Amino acid sequence: MLTNAPRGTKDILPDAVGAWTYVENVIREHCARYGYHEIRTPVFEHTELFQRGIGDGTDVVDKEMYTFTDRGERSLTLRPENTASAVRAYLQNKLYADGGLQKLFYIGSMFRYDRPQAGRMREFHQFGVEAIGGESPAVDAEAILLAYDFLTALGLQGLTLKLNSVGCPNCRPVYRERLQEYFKEYLASLCDDCQSRYTVRPMRILDCKADAEKPFMTGAPAITDCLCEECSSHFEAVQNHLRAAGVSYELDSRLVRGLDYYTRTAFEIAYPPLGAQSAVAGGGRYDGLVEELGGNPTPAVGFAAGLERVLLALEQQNLLPERPPAADVFLIALGEAAAAAAFPLLHELRQGGVRALMDYAGRSMKAQMKQANKSGARYAVILGEDELARHEAVVRNMAESTQETYSLDDMVKRLISEVKG
Repeated sequence: MLTNAPRGTKDILPDAVGAWTYVENVIREHCARYGYHEIRTPVFEHTELFQRGIGDGTDVVDKEMYTFTDRGERSLTLRPENTASAVRAYLQNKLYADGGLQKLFYIGSMFRYDRPQAGRMREFHQFGVEAIGGESPAVDAEAILLAYDFLTALGLQGLTLKLNSVGCPNCRPVYRERLQEYFKEYLASLCDDCQSRYTVRPMRILDCKADAEKPFMTGAPAITDCLCEECSSHFEAVQNHLRAAGVSYELDSRLVRGLDYYTRTAFEIAYPPLGAQSAVAGGGRYDGLVEELGGNPTPAVGFAAGLERVLLALEQQNLLPERPPAADVFLIALGEAAAAAAFPLLHELRQGGVRALMDYAGRSMKAQMKQANKSGARYAVILGEDELARHEAVVRNMAESTQETYSLDDMVKRLISEVKG
């Protein structure tokens, strides 16, 4: 039906927007503290960007992307994530010319064809950061701390920070051989996807939801036993920084993330009460992505947080802010002459920073008073023919159920003072 939004998408209605705005304000406040600057990239990109950046053979590229051909016969894709787009913008706009570390953040819609469920829609929203140009383990730790601080600032409790290292091109081949040797015995027991991954991307077997609970998964070798000296030192330094900051974490050797570009540090922050979709933020280091997309070798690290899941977690802990009143002042005008006189007063109140509303339908006093109550206004201004003749208005304090008469000459000034005071 034309009156239904496409499956996997959702309208964010006025009564819910306040919660989104609240979360976005916390995001911007924390990014400013950490020195990150906002970037806004196109909603669609050339398909090749994601094929090269995320990797052919990944579930995202092979199964989940919304790809179409435009009138110029170009293959375009709605962004399934934003790291590749941020790196493309970094290269195209020569942000590297300033030298040093570029710290970017974004908030926006992403798109993946998946089975819609709570906290996981086909159009979903992410907050993410990308720190491009820093190889220090302190940059990894800072990104993790930003994600953790953002979530705890919202009041979320019971979060679990999981940490792993996925190595680098030097040590990962050793781990790949060990995984293939281990899973050879269980190949027939793996799901169809993991049987395909066995040859090309055996690390992805560890991330499989279908095989996750099978008994043999717990005995899979850990990549931390295969790390080269540089990766091992880097990982230990990241942990030292987190311990120094007083943030607890747990090591998870099966945490590999779902995208090909990750190297070394990988992390995930979960809110366990959400169940199967408990991960609310995750990311890691991706030192090879800038080069893969045509730039010079450049270290980088980042993360993304799913805002739908964050909001679900806030709802479960009763941490969503109350919706603010729609108005401070509601003007009740009785009759055409009163309505004509009230309209410029309404404008003056708004210019003074007061949220002001009035009824335009010419309804009864009772109906308008009911509307004033519904708006949550602190004051109702009643202006009828008698009041207009006396150049006055009755101002009712809605909370105290008291009222007094104001002269129209100073009513606006007095209300602005009382609302602002």
